Amino acid sequence: MMSFIKKAFFGVALLALAACDVPTETSAPAPVATAQAPTPSQLSGRQAARQFVGVVETVEPVAERECRARAPGMNCDFKIVIDDRPGQPVNAYQTLDTSGQPIIAFTIALIADVRNADELAFVMGHEAAHHIAGHIARQQRNAQAGALVFAGLAALTGADAQVLQNAGEIGAQVGARTYSKDYEIEADILGTVITKKAGYDPVRGAAFFSRIPDPGDRFLGTHPPNAQRIEAVRRTASQL
Repeated sequence: MMSFIKKAFFGVALLALAACDVPTETSAPAPVATAQAPTPSQLSGRQAARQFVGVVETVEPVAERECRARAPGMNCDFKIVIDDRPGQPVNAYQTLDTSGQPIIAFTIALIADVRNADELAFVMGHEAAHHIAGHIARQQRNAQAGALVFAGLAALTGADAQVLQNAGEIGAQVGARTYSKDYEIEADILGTVITKKAGYDPVRGAAFFSRIPDPGDRFLGTHPPNAQRIEAVRRTASQL
């Protein structure tokens, strides 16, 4: 059952964010020939809003069913919100409110940027997958473990309280990033399943990755290379 779409994002209390920022697109959209799907510049605000609502109404119940099937006992009542803060980049993310209800947030820039409903559906399926896989809790545990290790090592050197605090903070950051690339691939794979079950084309949806800056394969980077993510989607879709 669809929860609701909330425009006023500031009223939502946030506990933590899943590590899933979508980099801002920097390249201009490619020209589109007649009879092809319209580019974002051809979509009016009303059309983009209608597309967004249609995708939410279709994908959300599928994501909730998948959540209940894969994670019994988890809160699967997704709340979809629009992050309407001025100047926000093309982005979507998953978080939790103070009661533990899962929230999927989209910036206005992302809603306007997607080129078709498949891309929007895939992004939503990906974010829902972060919750279903429990990535926030797993990331928090990794951060806590990293903080303990780094603080412990600093303590062995006889460091003072400030150095211990700094070491713990650095360790938490390292710990939180340790498996973030794996979590993104996991979310891409499960997001592919959700997108397909909702009646959208996940491979076409994953084309969104081809238009955003490639994070490459940086040490302790939070996202894997775009080509790796697209391949994971294609491989999973071929098996469905």
